[in-house]
Amino acid sequence: MLVAALVAGSGVTVEAHAGGPTDGNRLRRDVAAVHALGLPGVQARLVGPDGRDVVATAGVADLRTGRPVPPNGRARIASTGKAFIATVVLQLVGEGRMGLDDPVEKWLPGLIRGNGNDGRAITVRHLLQHTSGLHDDVPDFATAADYYAHRYDTYTPADLLGRTLRHPPDFAPGTRWRYSNIGYIVAEMVIDRVTGRPWHEEVRRRVLTKAGMRDTTWPGNDPTLPNPHARGYHEFDDAPGMTDVTEQVIVDGGAAFVSTTADVNRFFRALLGGRLVKPAQLAEMTRTVPLGPEFEELLPGARYGLGLFERPLPCGGTYWSHPGGGSGYTSDNGVTRDGRRSVAVSVSGTRPALFLQHQHTVDRVVENGLCGSGSGGN
Repeated sequence: MLVAALVAGSGVTVEAHAGGPTDGNRLRRDVAAVHALGLPGVQARLVGPDGRDVVATAGVADLRTGRPVPPNGRARIASTGKAFIATVVLQLVGEGRMGLDDPVEKWLPGLIRGNGNDGRAITVRHLLQHTSGLHDDVPDFATAADYYAHRYDTYTPADLLGRTLRHPPDFAPGTRWRYSNIGYIVAEMVIDRVTGRPWHEEVRRRVLTKAGMRDTTWPGNDPTLPNPHARGYHEFDDAPGMTDVTEQVIVDGGAAFVSTTADVNRFFRALLGGRLVKPAQLAEMTRTVPLGPEFEELLPGARYGLGLFERPLPCGGTYWSHPGGGSGYTSDNGVTRDGRRSVAVSVSGTRPALFLQHQHTVDRVVENGLCGSGSGGN
């Protein structure tokens, strides 16, 4: 039976489908700490080994009306979608239709050339591992005025790759690690070529449907979100307070997925539980390399596989995750190595001045949930 409790004076609601009071109390406190950073709305969902969950929300879904954060609300999950794309690629590898060490040139002949960029030297593994060296030049909003002027702009993957090719590579492929949105955009183009179908249709068929993610959608160039949802806000230097940035086209297709905390949990549990890729390919996904120095402060102790971060747990062992951020929403998540305990968090608000503090506070929601009663990191 669903139990709902409003904690007096905290603005935090807990809906407990499962888990003991310890799990619910800890989740409530951790969610309240995220909201206390001045972020409008927070939702977190912990799923235990028995598959039942605890949900906590804080703040409001709409700063104008004050309506509460819906516990089943949809939100943009940004780069969490990279894990979906990597999963499709690894499925295709497991089917023998492509190889991780195939040069990109094999699938996209002549497409990556110029300014020292060369698709013959970049492999599919490099794309998924953030070691391709391709320079990121995906458009973003620097100011509120920029948002209002360009929120409906659209780009094709070829347009975005063209922006990248105006720059020399950041480094030779395979020699360093640097987070790369364009690498995953190129991976989407490879999926198109290998399957003869749009990459997002392959994600829907191979990942969303298989994992039972009924509330996860890819919007294409639709700038709106399906209901129910919290509105997304961003703090720009040229505007007072928080700017409502809910309505916009997400130009990086892999970062455009809209999902729920329930569905994000379903995905990571299915993936690490061995239900989406074969054991050999899951082993490839979880074979990690060190991050670049620019990420060490953001995600201390983390390493990267193929579409997955491996992160240390304070209670011992590690967990698997792929956070995402931007466009007024951030997504954080984690699942234990055995796929039995997971946490997903959605925050409707971004404040660049609090970037590190935001990430570390949300990480505590995930880590404390995974280290909860009866859990272990391994």
